[in-house]
Amino acid sequence: MRREQQKKDRRRVLAIWGAAAVVIAIIVGAVTFAVLHSNANKPDLSAVKSFEYASGAHTQAPVKYKENPPVGGEHNPVWLNCGVYDTPVPNENAVHSLEHGAVWITYKPDLPKADVDKLKDLTPDTYAVLSPYEGLPAPVVVSAWGKQLLLTGADDPRLEPFIKEYRQGPQTPEPGALCTGGTDGTDANATPQVPMDGTASPSATPSTPASPSATPSPSAS
Repeated sequence: MRREQQKKDRRRVLAIWGAAAVVIAIIVGAVTFAVLHSNANKPDLSAVKSFEYASGAHTQAPVKYKENPPVGGEHNPVWLNCGVYDTPVPNENAVHSLEHGAVWITYKPDLPKADVDKLKDLTPDTYAVLSPYEGLPAPVVVSAWGKQLLLTGADDPRLEPFIKEYRQGPQTPEPGALCTGGTDGTDANATPQVPMDGTASPSATPSTPASPSATPSPSAS
């Protein structure tokens, strides 16, 4: 009877361990599936272009930038106030905001109003600038210091991941520096926007190759 009871006990233990193994396998499988599914649906940022620029190069003269819009290089000593603008902003002041960790969302001036409204909804309250921009190579272009991505429009799923990755990102030369208390692009601290010629100050040389007064909307900070 003792031996028979021992056999029953062993069978019970084996059954418990077998059931536990099945549960663990199900959990591991579910987690693996969720991770793979998440990665499969994660927007691809491989098209982000990278550029190398030294920070801290200030000039009050207009700058002839190599990228369109610019992502770094010489810039005005006064940064552009982060916020939403309904007209183009001075490049040189906006680049200073990028140096402070802002992202700059630019769109073609003829972008439909519904798409512009979507961009306004997606623009963070701080450390972000939204403005129209003449001559863009894509309907929407999002930039950070040394980083840029051409987007198909306001619905491009890569916009939010770009903002999350590069707003105050590791490439920021001066993270946490002010993005308010600068210029709105219309005062004496804004770089005058004049046609570029050979006398314009050139942008610093990037590691990879690529203008207008501003009036902020009431939502500009």
